[in-house]
Amino acid sequence: MLDGVPIREIGPKKLARTVALLPQTPVIPEGISTSDLVSRGRYPHQKFLQSRSKQDMEAVAEAMELMNITEFADRSISELSGGQRQRVWIAMALAQQTDILFLDEPTTFLDITYQVEILEMLKTLNQSKKLTIMMVLHEINLSSRYADFLFAMKDGRLIAQGKPKEVISKPLMREVFDLDAEIIADPVSGEPFVIPVGRIKSS
Repeated sequence: MLDGVPIREIGPKKLARTVALLPQTPVIPEGISTSDLVSRGRYPHQKFLQSRSKQDMEAVAEAMELMNITEFADRSISELSGGQRQRVWIAMALAQQTDILFLDEPTTFLDITYQVEILEMLKTLNQSKKLTIMMVLHEINLSSRYADFLFAMKDGRLIAQGKPKEVISKPLMREVFDLDAEIIADPVSGEPFVIPVGRIKSS
């Protein structure tokens, strides 16, 4: 359901003007430049065979500026690092100018520096643009630090939901991850921080 309407009843283009989705491993078109890839985010706003409008170009430029990739505009995606590529993909989603952004593991395969960089940028967008962002993350401590609301799931079932301090606990770590852990306060954010003790051994 989206705003009380079944998603199946919403046309693809109309849906894409409301919700942007970035999958975990998007396929990069061969030889495409950064600006060309970001501009593909404008497809839901264009008519058949319509050339880019002034509004399209402004939306692409703004998305690239927000993700700090303007300097890569003419470079091939294949020349960029993993963190830079991820910023380009997110910029493409932002160019759709939707109210809701879904991200599937946006920090996967990135080192910790790029993980923090991406999440800091997303947090800023969430606050400055009032953009609703939902994402799948397996890094529990990063989830705790950056998310306002968590859903803990296991085998497709919702186990718990709420603010990080309401969700993350020793019993939850046991139930969801089969992990014995200590929970302390993150010295930076004050949110729960998980210290693994060891995997719970089955009797």
